[in-house]
Parts: sequence; structure tokens; C-alpha cells
Amino acid sequence: MRILVTGGAGFIGSNFVQYVLNEHKKDEIVTLDSLTYAGSKNNLENVLDDPRHRFVEGDIRNLDLVMDLVDDVDAIVNFAAESHVDRSIEGAKPFVTTNIQGTQTLLDAAKKVGIDRFLQISTDEVYGQILDGKFSEDDRLNPRNPYSATKAGADLLAQSFQTTHDLPVLITRTCNNFGPRQHSEKLIPKFVHNAAAGEALPVYGDGSNIREWIYVEDNCRALDVVLREGNAGEIYNIGSKIEKTNLEVTEAILDAVGASSDLIEFVNDRAGHDQRYALNCEKLDKLGWEPKYTFEQGLEQTVDYYLN
Repeated sequence: MRILVTGGAGFIGSNFVQYVLNEHKKDEIVTLDSLTYAGSKNNLENVLDDPRHRFVEGDIRNLDLVMDLVDDVDAIVNFAAESHVDRSIEGAKPFVTTNIQGTQTLLDAAKKVGIDRFLQISTDEVYGQILDGKFSEDDRLNPRNPYSATKAGADLLAQSFQTTHDLPVLITRTCNNFGPRQHSEKLIPKFVHNAAAGEALPVYGDGSNIREWIYVEDNCRALDVVLREGNAGEIYNIGSKIEKTNLEVTEAILDAVGASSDLIEFVNDRAGHDQRYALNCEKLDKLGWEPKYTFEQGLEQTVDYYLN
């Protein structure tokens, strides 16, 4: 399979590129990334010289560039997105242009060339919060911040291309990822660095907000399964069944680094902070996927990566 991976120099994208090249020896990948603050060619240093991999610096909103690239691939996997909630609260415009207009450009190009598979990478945040139970793929969308609203918009746009143009679209909605090469503004890498440096770990509110956490390699395996085995037109939740409060994650990081809980600093809560996310993943289970890593195993590897 020849795959165009957009946003492939970012956290999850770079892990996915390396996973596919390692696991599928006949596959070829073109990575397209505009190298914003959250993307770096260093994330791809292990595969930049791989003859099956080509890196292109560019913007997914550039239709001419995208057309040149999609003309020679079988599938598109769209990771490219502005993804930090706090930044979206400060200013939503780049989230609208990248997450919605960028997705539209990719969909237009995919339609013109008749792409075989279009995998839209989304997030559990499009469902909003759920205090009890778990979200299924047919639950209504209720995004509660500008980031998740733009991701929900991109999902709906992709679905419309499936319905209107019979484009073979698949959508995945994943829980919180963690692991190597995640940007330092995100919770786990930020707290690992702060704990190692003896600096405060700022926890929103009382730390009771609950997230489902998945190690990035497990997510990449799930995405690969959906890309190859999923049914076009379907949405697949990707979760680990590992739920932890932000305070529990913080304490686990302090233990792993060997730092004092005195470093925890409770700060004013984020505007519109969702209390809990949780996903029903029965559709994905039927494809034969299950996570390999416990939270503790994944955190150990993650802490080692950032400290070393």
C-alpha cells in the first residue's frame, strides 16, 4: 500500500509512520507536514533515509501540492490538525482553517483521484463529556471547546463525502495518547520535565477530571487495523479501558520520576473543562485488536524517553 500521511512529523503521526514502515515491508509512505511548532523532522529521523519513505514540507490547505501527492498513493491518513485545547480557547482561527479547511482540501483531492481509503483521525472529545457509561460511535456530537468543535466539523465533512460522493472514508476517535515524541505542552511530557527539574506540576481544578489513556504504539496498531480491515463509511472508537483522574496520572509521574508530591500545584480550572471521557470500542474489538500495554508499562517507557 502507498500511503499519504498528513501531519506525519507530529506526535502520533510520526509514531504511525514508523510503525507502518516497520510492520509492512512492502508499504511506501509520503509524509506531508508543514512543520509548525508541534511538528519536527527530528521525529522522523529513523526513517528519513528509508527508500520507502519520502518527506514533503507543505500545507494540507495547498490544493496543488496535495493533488500532486495524492495522484500516486492508495490511501490518505489525515493526522494534520491543531490539537491543543488551551490554544484553541485563546484563538480558534488556526483550528478552523487547518482542521476544517485542510480536511476539505484533502477530501476534494481524494475525490478527484478516486482514492481507495481515506482515514480521518479524530478524537473522543467530539462527543463532549460523559459522567456515566461510555460513548458509542452513533452517539450525538457535543463538542465543548473550539478544538473539539473543529474536529467534529471535519468528521461531519468527511462523512458527507462518503454519502454524497461515495468516497471510502473511515473515521477513528481515539482517547488520550501518551508516549515518545509528544509535544512538551501536553500533560504527561510537561509533568515529567517539571518533576525532573523540581518545578511545580499545575493541576487544573481539583484534578478529578477523568481521561482514558492509551499508549501511542497501541493506538498506531489500532489505526493500522482500521485502515486495512475497517468498513468504509464506519466510525471506530479507539480506547484502552484505562481510566484515570488527572491527579492519579500526576501522582504516577511523580512516583516514576522519584519526585515529591509537594510539587503538585492546584490551579484555576480550564474554561469548559470536560469532566470525563470514556469510549465503547466493541466495533474495534470485532476487528481483532486489543491493547498490549498497561498504563504502567507505557508510562515507564515514556518517562525513560523524556529523561534520556
